[in-house]
Amino acid sequence: MRSPTINLVETLFNQGKEYAKTRFEIYKLKAVDKSSSIISAVILGIALFIVFFIFFIVLNIGIALLIGRLVGAAYLGFLIWAAVYAIVGIILYAGRNKIIKAPVTGMMFRKFL
Repeated sequence: MRSPTINLVETLFNQGKEYAKTRFEIYKLKAVDKSSSIISAVILGIALFIVFFIFFIVLNIGIALLIGRLVGAAYLGFLIWAAVYAIVGIILYAGRNKIIKAPVTGMMFRKFL
């Protein structure tokens, strides 16, 4: 016959083992939840990027052709529009930490935590 103390220790040990298994499953489910959320956000971001990229390219060609028609030469319209983008690029580069880096870093922290 086993003593009651041994039975209690075995019961406690089994409950501890079950608790550890359950906690491990919870951590796995949380990891799957986080990773699926991140992956779906990335896939959606890529899809939206492709759609807006095509729209943006067609829009820019149209604007460049319009400017070219207004100034009398299509190539000048593209050059003027490229100069506008160069100015915007310089402004973004000058303020890259404030305009781009801080918001992206904050978004990543919110997603991962």
